Amino acid sequence: MFKTLLIVTSICIQALFASPILIGIAGGTGSGKTTMAKKIQDAFPAQSILICQDSYYKDLSHLTMEEKARMNFDHPNSLDFDLLRQHLLDLTQGKAIEQPIYSFITYERDQATQRVEPAEVIIVEGILLFAALEVRDLFDLKIFVDTDDDIRLLRRAERDMAERGRSFDSVKEQYLTTVKPMHDAFVQPSKHYADVIIPMCRQNQTAVDLVISRIRSHLN
Repeated sequence: MFKTLLIVTSICIQALFASPILIGIAGGTGSGKTTMAKKIQDAFPAQSILICQDSYYKDLSHLTMEEKARMNFDHPNSLDFDLLRQHLLDLTQGKAIEQPIYSFITYERDQATQRVEPAEVIIVEGILLFAALEVRDLFDLKIFVDTDDDIRLLRRAERDMAERGRSFDSVKEQYLTTVKPMHDAFVQPSKHYADVIIPMCRQNQTAVDLVISRIRSHLN
């Protein structure tokens, strides 16, 4: 019986990570998800790819600019999780994908796409990954990056003003009307689905190293 238990335990450990390994990194806006994802990718430069949830926003080319501005981009319905799920399944089966290219200035998808080849380590980052039933259970490892609200707000304001041509007033209004309510309704509760919760109010290199070590062990 003890030998049988050892065999079952060994099978469970091996089944924890399939090959390739699919890693989901979630957390609130400005929490440090992208930083975490890029640190993991940098540790496996020839073996990893990074997929961003933001590439899968639904195309709004049929709406006026005023209608686009009123859209709630922090609700799960604003994202094409069915397409993301299909792309992740394709990548895990060794198939290349044509990833959408999304513009946060026009709120539309480009006609061109970005070809992404499969890899041993597939990293996906986005605020709503664990809140979306379509993709949540696909991940072999689910990481939630946890950061204080005030730090996240400052980071988001800096990003939107520098990269997306937004004014501070528009960033503040969006944060109060949609970002914060959607975070409380969907993002924060999804933390309970995570396998690992990492505080990232500062550069938490110790936690990053532990995750990288676990992935390297899997690959070896």
